[in-house]
Amino acid sequence: MVLASTRRAVLAASFALMAGLPLAAQAGQTVRVGIMSAEDEDVWAVVAKEAAKQGLTLKLVVFNDYTQPNEALESGELDANAFQHKPYLDNQIKTRGYHIVPVGYTAVWPIGLYSRKVKAVADLPKGAVVGVPNDPSNEGRALRLLESQGLISLKPDAGILATTADIVNNPKGLAIKELDAGMLGRSIDDLDAAVVNTDWALKSGLSPDKERISIEPTENNPYRNFIAVKAGHENDAWVKTLVASYQNDTIRDTLKTVYKGTALAAW
Repeated sequence: MVLASTRRAVLAASFALMAGLPLAAQAGQTVRVGIMSAEDEDVWAVVAKEAAKQGLTLKLVVFNDYTQPNEALESGELDANAFQHKPYLDNQIKTRGYHIVPVGYTAVWPIGLYSRKVKAVADLPKGAVVGVPNDPSNEGRALRLLESQGLISLKPDAGILATTADIVNNPKGLAIKELDAGMLGRSIDDLDAAVVNTDWALKSGLSPDKERISIEPTENNPYRNFIAVKAGHENDAWVKTLVASYQNDTIRDTLKTVYKGTALAAW
């Protein structure tokens, strides 16, 4: 009986290889994937359907806090997560010693400068209060956007994790207010402007068409999000199936629908 079972397993694996399908899909493996709540749940529900077509079952684990998915992946509670960009992961690895690697791009949400008090960057008054995210990677990203609009200048060696301490020129005397990324959009009425991640802008009721007065360039954008796994698993068969379940035209269209055109496919 054991020999017969082994023989059947070998034959099944051989047929999977001949069909060009990942062995994980043939085995009906279940993979635990950490994602963020709200709109991303709708996107990943479609990804799960795409994965199921290839024999891979996704168990979606939803988080509300950006600090939790990497901790869960590192500890083995997750097999993969999908919520972050490289500067964020690099900082997490540096500060927490994680062993996590990206395996496939998902989408990019260009960060924007929003305001309900002015219609253009040039209209920002002297001494304007401008909100920026207070986490290292997104604060640097926000300051780079302000610099691209001529509002501030940063030290040449400030790098991607620039902080307000790296500002060397501030011609309008902007008051930079650091807030939690999730609070910026909700605080827009108390600020002259705020640099807000697109997903948080949507959750806060901000409209890219009406209230966004500037947006970062998307070409060669280092802030593309990706699927990540624990180091050592990047070549597992199920990883290829998982990435392919996201990187396809069905998900490209789903991103447009769910995020109303503000999320762009990044692969």
